[in-house]
Parts: sequence; C-alpha cells; structure tokens
Amino acid sequence: MSGGLHGKVLEVLGGEIAAGIHAPGSVLRIEQLEERFGISRSVAREVVRTLASIRLVLGRKRVGIVVRPREEWNSFDPMLIRWRLAADRSAELKTLAELRTAVEPVAAAAAADRAEDDHAARLVALSERMVATSRAGDLEAFMDADVEFHRLILTASGNEMFAQLHEVVEELLRWRAGHGLMPVHPRPVAVRLHCEIAECIRAGDRVRAEWAMRELVAEALEGTLEGLEP
Repeated sequence: MSGGLHGKVLEVLGGEIAAGIHAPGSVLRIEQLEERFGISRSVAREVVRTLASIRLVLGRKRVGIVVRPREEWNSFDPMLIRWRLAADRSAELKTLAELRTAVEPVAAAAAADRAEDDHAARLVALSERMVATSRAGDLEAFMDADVEFHRLILTASGNEMFAQLHEVVEELLRWRAGHGLMPVHPRPVAVRLHCEIAECIRAGDRVRAEWAMRELVAEALEGTLEGLEP
C-alpha cells in the first residue's frame, strides 16, 4: 500500500467530514471510494480504519461506513484539529484557546510545585534558546523550542492527562507558523513571558507561573487573530 496515496485520500476525506460535506449519518461505501479516488480496496479500507480510529466513522453491516455525530469525534486528535482549522478556523481557534486557557495555566502552577530540578533547568534553557532564535529570526528553531517548552510544562505538571494534551498544543503552534501567523521575530512580550514562566517554575512560584501562562495564552490568541485580519 502506498503511504503517500493513503495520506492524500485521508486528508481529502477527513477534511470533507470535518467541514460537514459528509454530514453525520451519511453513508460512505468502499466501492465508491475506490472509484472516486482511483485506489485499491486495501487502500480504501486503510483510510476508513484511520477515520474510524479518530471516531469519525463507524462501519455497519449491510449499511456501509456511517459518519458519526460530531460529539462522538475524538476532538483531541491532531489530524482532526488540523482539518477543523481548515474548515472553520475561527471556531476551532476559539475552542483551542478555551482549552489552553483552562489547562496550561493550571499546568504551569502545578509544575512550579512538582517539576524536578532537571525539568526546571531545561525550561530555563529552552526559554533562553527562544530569546536567541527570536533575535536571529530563526523561526523554525524558535518553534521547535516553543513546542518542547509547552510539552515539558504539561509533563512537569505531574498530571498524566495534562501531559497527553501536548500533541494538541503542538498542532496549534505549528499550524500558526505554517500559515504565516507567526512573525519572523516573535513578539518581545511573548518571549519575555516564556522566560518568566520558566523562572517562576524554577523558583516554585505557582501563583506567578499561572498568571504568566495565562497572559501568554491570551497573547498568542491575540496575535493569531490579528494575523487572520485582512
């Protein structure tokens, strides 16, 4: 099976489901997918299996592949997040901003209490790297450090459920950069807040860590929305 072909068909079909082109209750048939995309049955079935793993569809005997209700979808899956951003980015950005506002400040506060010394030191090192790469205009290196920074905070919180949200945050951060919504030189306030969060976690200042993370999430949303303006 061609992984590239599977990926292309998956992106089209998943994007269509996320956009409501195939409404909940709609029936997809393997034979129709084969004909439409010019793919083999094995590729069509693999695409359906992937969609089913995200809970977008459900196979029913003598019926076909049924699109599930939206409330049953795995909204935390990075692929679905990407498709939803493409379908209705304003609504998805609001949803993701609300999730980040609810989770990441609390995670930062918890990390101030629970982070091990090596985690805290790593956060400081990452914030310093973000300062350097921001000044150099190396957005790719900045983004890599940013993704690792947020992943580490979620992990250092000591909450396993928080830790598993790192893929959600990464998908959003990389989507922003990939769609030109990040300036080559990130905003100084964003860089400063990353440094402040790292220092607060190292110092065990949970109140300040939570406040700074809340400010950072709000700043990221503001910057993204400004970038979307015509």
